[in-house]
Amino acid sequence: MSLKRVLLIVGGGISAYKAPELVRALDKHGIGCRVILTQAGSQFVTPLTLASLTKDDVHQELFNLTHEAKMGHIELSRSADLVLVAPATADLIGKVANGLANDLASTALLATDKPVLMAPAMNVRMWEHPAVQRNLATLRADGVHFIGPDEGAMACGEYGLGRMAEPEAIATALEAFWYKASADKPLRGKRAVVTAGPTLEAFDPIRFLSNRSSGKQGYAIAHALAEAGAVVTLVSGPTALNDVPGVSMVRVESAREMLAACQSALPADIFVAVAAVADWRPETRADVKLKLKGDVKAPAMTLVENPDILATIAQPGPKRPKLVIGFAAETHEVLAYATAKRTKKGCDWVVANDVSGDVMGGESNRILLVTAEGHQSWPEAPKTQIAVRLAEAISAHFKTSPA
Repeated sequence: MSLKRVLLIVGGGISAYKAPELVRALDKHGIGCRVILTQAGSQFVTPLTLASLTKDDVHQELFNLTHEAKMGHIELSRSADLVLVAPATADLIGKVANGLANDLASTALLATDKPVLMAPAMNVRMWEHPAVQRNLATLRADGVHFIGPDEGAMACGEYGLGRMAEPEAIATALEAFWYKASADKPLRGKRAVVTAGPTLEAFDPIRFLSNRSSGKQGYAIAHALAEAGAVVTLVSGPTALNDVPGVSMVRVESAREMLAACQSALPADIFVAVAAVADWRPETRADVKLKLKGDVKAPAMTLVENPDILATIAQPGPKRPKLVIGFAAETHEVLAYATAKRTKKGCDWVVANDVSGDVMGGESNRILLVTAEGHQSWPEAPKTQIAVRLAEAISAHFKTSPA
């Protein structure tokens, strides 16, 4: 399961034949990737090869209606943790250095807000040309990072600087880049487990009991904790959301599956139970679709209580996380219920919110943070900002209580 994801742009040099080996090296290092293959790159490696290895679509055209409808080039350029260009040809380097965007690869590179690493590959005379060196200097000044090139024999028969770095060296360099980038992040070295979304409790093969949770707040918290340097596992019930870059995803359906996944993810330093877990489930699940209309008498449904995930994880023991945080979604008497929940469940904090409006499925939230010291009222804000503020509070907690 990949903890990091890159957008790999394969340029049109002979080194493009190493792209499949690079995908394998990235996978070995726990790095997943999505691929943009330039038109020139497709002369050296086929889209089918890369699609088979990545188990994902290979993107080639800027004006592809199918891909733009499913994942536009803007989202494509920002859905990964990093953009890797390998091989980075003189043409691609020149386009980005001069702000040109006439194909999918150059457009994605200009649209991205993520770090960009390039692995140059070209003839030694091209590498030494003043125009290429000017473009390299421009990109370095713009914050682009470079891996290689190496010195050695080239496909054209010449020898010198210009060979693309080997796939294993590129994968190792990416790990080193992320390690350096996370060196001063407050939650570096911490492990976190976050739950998100609803659970789905089936009573026949096609119908179920559930709730309106969208998962947006939990996904935002997982992302914020990862950005703060934590190694995050996100255990998610059924949602329509994309995987969170840089986060290990575990998708489940029922409350019992969610509890098992959470226990498997331990030990951890931080546990944030954001998921809206169904309190009850049908005692039995029919093997065939139940007939509920016409002359058929509606069957009686007996409900049984689901496991209490928050209380189970919060129980004292060697695997109890150092900081256990529960969520309380209430429609009235929010503070009173949240305070009682913190005591009853045995958790350290409770994040309480009023869901009487359009909070479930909406883009914003207004919460109370309830701790042993009292409570704080946070103003309404986008869920992404709530997540960042909670990550900051968690970071502050570990700074003052490192043990």
